[in-house]
Parts: sequence; C-alpha cells; structure tokens
Amino acid sequence: MHSYPVPRQAQTLVEETIKKSRFITYIVHTAGIEAAKNVVQAIRAQHPTARHHCWAFVAGAPNDSQQLGFSDDGEPSGTAGKPMLAQLMGSGLGEVTAVVVRYYGGVMLGTGGLVKAYGGGVQSALKQVERQIKVPKNAYWLHCQYAQLAEIERIIQRFQGDLLDTHFTEQVTVYIALPEAFLAECNEALSQFSRGELHLQQQ
Repeated sequence: MHSYPVPRQAQTLVEETIKKSRFITYIVHTAGIEAAKNVVQAIRAQHPTARHHCWAFVAGAPNDSQQLGFSDDGEPSGTAGKPMLAQLMGSGLGEVTAVVVRYYGGVMLGTGGLVKAYGGGVQSALKQVERQIKVPKNAYWLHCQYAQLAEIERIIQRFQGDLLDTHFTEQVTVYIALPEAFLAECNEALSQFSRGELHLQQQ
C-alpha cells in the first residue's frame, strides 16, 4: 500500500449561478464508501428543496476501482455524476466525495451545459482543496509486561505508529497501526529494547 494525497480540510464549498440555476459544490474528505454515502445523505438533508443532488466519490486510494461511485440523480444520463467522477480521478486525490446541489432556475442547460456545470463546479472546488499525504498503516499486536509499556509507546511513535488499544490481563496486549515501510526498523528497535523478546505480530 502506497501513500497518496487526501484533502487536508474536512469540507470545501463553491457556489455559482448558471442561467438562473444555482449550483453548490461540496468536496468532502471521506475515508470509505460508508462515509461517502453518509455525506451524500447529510447534504441531501441540508437541501431538501433542491431539484438534484448529484454525487461522485473516490472513497479509498486513488487507484482503488472498488471504491468509486457516482450518480446523476435525475439529470440526463452521463451529464453529472460521470464528469464529476472524471474530475475527482484526474485530481489524483483519494478519500474524496463531491456533491453538487442544483436549485433549478427554469432554464434548460442542455447536455453539454450540464456536463460543463457539474464537472466545472467540481474542478473549481478542487482548486481550493489543500492536500496532505496519507500513509496507509497495517494493524499489528504484541504481548508485553506492564513495565515495558511506556518504552514501547515511545518506539511506536518514533516510527509514525499509533497505539490503537491495550488489553490488560497477566500480560499487556498492545494493538498498533504502523506504516509497513517502518515494520523492520520498529521490530529491530523493539527487539533491542527487550533483548529479543518483543516483536510485532500482524493481525
């Protein structure tokens, strides 16, 4: 799993009026299909009187075709969701959802006009999106003694890992998320600290 850019801010909004129709474009950081669908529903609920709520998402890594989706939501087929998705995919961003809300102004735009309005709205909004790099992490666990816990936390943090959970019984079970690239170095540091006793197990 490689690192990839995602939106830094939670939401970006752009609004424009084209031939009396009001187009409001939202770009939202969404990790996963469930989150993307929830955003679509939330924006639909915010604009109950709008004529259309068209959407597209790249819910995972930019090259993960299993996490793509789009909808024209009543607009002519291919005039909204597809051009929106094309803009998202062209941006190289992952974990991103676009929703364009249209309040119809009474003037028909035609298919070319619709493609331009929906695709252009997403393009404009994407220009305002700040990016940050997401480094995917794998889940690991290890058993340790209570006295070792503080130093283990320091080692995990040194290699950009996160402590997800700890279970206390006779020993401590620690659950960790760590970038795959640092696994060997982290295990080496744990082994040195514990004289070969500790190493991460993949979940």
